[in-house]
Amino acid sequence: MIDPRILREDPDRVRAAQAKRGLSGEVVDRALSADQARRQAITDFESKRAEQKALGKQVAQAQGEEKQELLARTKALAAEVKQAEAAQGEAEAGWQDAIMSIPNLAAAEAPAGGEDDFVVLETVGTPRDFAAEGFEPRDHVELGRILGAIDLDRGAKVSGSRFYFLTGAGAELELALINLAMEQAREAGFTQVIAPSMVKPRAMDGTGFLGQAADDVYRIEGQDMYLVGTSEVPMAAYHSDEILDGGALPLRYAAFSPCFRKEAGSHGKDTKGIIRVHWFDKVEMFVYTTTEESYAEHQRLLEWEKQFLDKLELAYRVIDVAAGDLGLSAIRKFDCEAWIPTQGKYRELTSTSNCTEFQTRRLDTRGRFPSDQGGTKPISTLNGTLCAMTRTIVAILETHQQADGSVRVPKALQKWLGRDVLEPVQQ
Repeated sequence: MIDPRILREDPDRVRAAQAKRGLSGEVVDRALSADQARRQAITDFESKRAEQKALGKQVAQAQGEEKQELLARTKALAAEVKQAEAAQGEAEAGWQDAIMSIPNLAAAEAPAGGEDDFVVLETVGTPRDFAAEGFEPRDHVELGRILGAIDLDRGAKVSGSRFYFLTGAGAELELALINLAMEQAREAGFTQVIAPSMVKPRAMDGTGFLGQAADDVYRIEGQDMYLVGTSEVPMAAYHSDEILDGGALPLRYAAFSPCFRKEAGSHGKDTKGIIRVHWFDKVEMFVYTTTEESYAEHQRLLEWEKQFLDKLELAYRVIDVAAGDLGLSAIRKFDCEAWIPTQGKYRELTSTSNCTEFQTRRLDTRGRFPSDQGGTKPISTLNGTLCAMTRTIVAILETHQQADGSVRVPKALQKWLGRDVLEPVQQ
């Protein structure tokens, strides 16, 4: 959640941040009203409790008729205290609901607007000109069939639409990508993690995924558990309710996990192939650091993502995502979008977000620093996709295909695949 002091001291800043996301400022007024009601309820309860304690001392010293009168007042006051305590609880719940519904305050540098209002920061590489090479590129579905790498029909038969099997070269390619991603992460000083894909509600809510993204989340019926759409969720909760040594920051993790998404609202979009699926594997970078250092760390995460795409020899662009397209937790997000030849456009492969203190305040993760540096206080989290397997496989197959249906293997992956070309197994 946002820092309550900002809401109280500079509500116009919060209203402006809401407007930048294209959201109403009504929630700001609601939160301010809830905060006032909560404070009044606390005052009322403490006043009643103080009166109750004082009355208890008087009863102990009173005699006769006076004592009986005090006992009667004590009984009535006990009911008033109970009522005030309940009112305080209700006011606290109202305050928490209001403050938790406010997204993180978008950075001043983030473009205003919605999904189409991003700003292109950089374009790297040049898309292949297949016409100049004398052949029409095949899409990844056809290449996957020719290579024996992707089986969509059996994926649908076994699990339904938007599921798939990676077979043969496809399975090898994913394992090679995992190895390359983890190798790069290890060399950059990240601790490697295999993270759980099922979490308790607090982890999901603490990362902001039960807010605007709730419709895209799988809940396990009959259990109070959720399937994660990214290992950002378990990694954000990894240090929940802990006080970390500020001198040990940053803590950098590279987590592998399966990811599950309903793809709510995507009806009719990318129904062909493995670009938009209900399950995929991913290597996610996750960092705990100080808020002051988080901005520079965000740039580092972006550079690591670019290094990985460079190793795969892909043409891509970097965009600064508009405020209205940010997740609940992020103040700023960069996407790296690879060129997909048969679609004739760039598609998101990786993203990195700075969430500042939004998740750590919800999950009660703090850092311990010297008193002149603020003592014990919230710290910041950042996340960045190093490799989302299915979309990366799409980009590799389509970008590096050859006229005969074979696919050239990027040099960085050759040691993991043991060959420099994926050969067709079918015509």
